Amino acid sequence: MQVLVACMFAFAQTATAATLNMCWTGGNGYTMTGRMELPDSAMRKTLVRETDITAFKITGYFNGTRVGSWNLIEKTPETSWSLYFDPATFTFPTAIDLNRQVSQEWNANGNVDDCGNPGFGFNAGNFAQDVCINGQYIEPSSIDPETTFFATYDPVTPDCRSVAALSKSRIQP
Repeated sequence: MQVLVACMFAFAQTATAATLNMCWTGGNGYTMTGRMELPDSAMRKTLVRETDITAFKITGYFNGTRVGSWNLIEKTPETSWSLYFDPATFTFPTAIDLNRQVSQEWNANGNVDDCGNPGFGFNAGNFAQDVCINGQYIEPSSIDPETTFFATYDPVTPDCRSVAALSKSRIQP
C-alpha cells in the first residue's frame, strides 16, 4: 500500500503543468490572445519547442471584435506549427534572435496564407509578425519582426491589457 501511495504522489508531481497567457498587439487594430500549457519541467528548459506544448489556443481580434481562433487539437499533418519560447525571459524569440526565416508558425506559414477558411493563424518571421484570417494574409496586421512578444501568468484581454486579480469577496456596508 505504501508503494502505491508513493507512486501516486510521484506521478502527481510530474503531471503538473504551467499555464501561460499571451497577448500580441499587431498593426491597425489587430490583436491576438492565447493560452498555452506545458509541463512544469519544460519551464526549466533553455528553449521550449512546439513538441513541449500540451495545450494551445489563440484567438484573433480586429478592433476588439473576434475574427477567428485556432486550437492545437485542430492540428493536422498539413498544419503549419512551430513554436519557440524562452521560459527564462517569458518571451517568444524572433526569427532574427534565432537566425531563422520564421520563429512562430501557429496555423500560418511564412506566407501567412494557409490558416484555412474559415480559419485563423499567426506568424512571426524575418519580414514581419502578422495574422492570417480565412486563408488570407492580413497585411495591415503586420508589425516589425523584432517586436518583443511576452507570455504571462496573468489574465489578458483582447486589447492586450493584463487584468489584475480581483478580490474574492467584498465587504458590504
